Amino acid sequence: MEQCTFNLPDVQASKPSIAINLTRVGVTNVKKLVEIKRKDKRPIVLISTFDVFVDLPSDRKGANLSRNFEAVDEVLEKILSMPVYEIEQLCSDIAHNLLGRHEYANQAEVRMTSEYMIRRASPATGIKCQEVVNIFAEASAVRGQGNDDYFDVKKLIGAEVVGMTACPCAQEIMRDKAANELSELGVDRDTIIKFLEKVPMATHNQRGRGIISIKVAHDFDVSLENIINIIDTSMSSSVYEVLKRSDEKVVVETAHTNPKFVEDCVRTMADNIVKEFPNLPDNAVITIKQTNEESIHRHNAYAERVALMGDLRKEINQC
Repeated sequence: MEQCTFNLPDVQASKPSIAINLTRVGVTNVKKLVEIKRKDKRPIVLISTFDVFVDLPSDRKGANLSRNFEAVDEVLEKILSMPVYEIEQLCSDIAHNLLGRHEYANQAEVRMTSEYMIRRASPATGIKCQEVVNIFAEASAVRGQGNDDYFDVKKLIGAEVVGMTACPCAQEIMRDKAANELSELGVDRDTIIKFLEKVPMATHNQRGRGIISIKVAHDFDVSLENIINIIDTSMSSSVYEVLKRSDEKVVVETAHTNPKFVEDCVRTMADNIVKEFPNLPDNAVITIKQTNEESIHRHNAYAERVALMGDLRKEINQC
C-alpha cells in the first residue's frame, strides 16, 4: 500500500491578516541553572530566569519560539567547556545566537534575573551570615545594515541591594527638642553641644532598596561586586541577617550618625560610581534608583537619575 506524505505548511512564515511590525516577540520566565566561573574561587551556581525576544517583520505571522529555547540551551551547554565570568556576557552570547537562528529578525533582546548570595560578618561580633542580592543582566543585538554577519551588541549589568536609612528631618526635630529639654534642666550650652555630638538623636527609619545598572558596549566589562558595594555603602547603614545586641548597637548608631534622604542615596551612588569606575566610557548609560519604604507613612519615597557617564562625571567633578 502506498504511503501518503503530507507537506505541512509553515504557518508562522505566512502573511498575517494585519501586517504590522512587532517590537518584541518571544518567551518569558524561562528557568535555567547557570554556572558562572570565578578566577581563583569556586564557581557560582545561579537559578536564573530569562526573558528572550526578537523583533518580527510585518510580513511574518509568527516567530519560531522554539529557537529561543535552543539558543539559551546551546549557550548554556557551551559554557560547560568554555568558562563564562560575567552574566551580561552570557546574555550577550544568547542575543548573538538568537539573531543567527532568526534570519528574519533585525534585533534580539535577552534579560536575566537571579538571586546572588553574598557573605557578611556582623559589625561587632563578626558572626558570619549570608545575604541575598538581586542581580540582573540584559543584552541587545542589532543586525548591521548591509552586513548580516555583523551584530552591534550592547550589554547591561546591575543589582538591587537592601539597606537602612535614617531620616535627617525628623532627627533635627528631635535634636532641637533634646537641646531645649537639657537647657531647662540647667545643663550649660557647651555641655549640650558636646552631648549632641556624642549621642545621635532618634529618628524614623526606612528600609532602603538601591538599584544601579550600567549599560556598555559588548567589549567592556563592569565589576558586579563593585556595583553591589557602591549601593550598600550609599545608604545610612548596611543590614544583616544575624545580629547580637552589640551588633544592633553598631548598626543603629551607624545609621543615626549618617542620616540620609532618598535623594542623598542616589547622589552618593552617583559620586561613588564616578570614583570607582574611572575608566568607564563616556557613552555608558548609568541608571540609579532608590526606594525608601517609609515606617511612619503609608507611601514610599523614591529618587532616580539616568545619565551618560560623561555627563555624570562632568557634574560630579564640578561640585
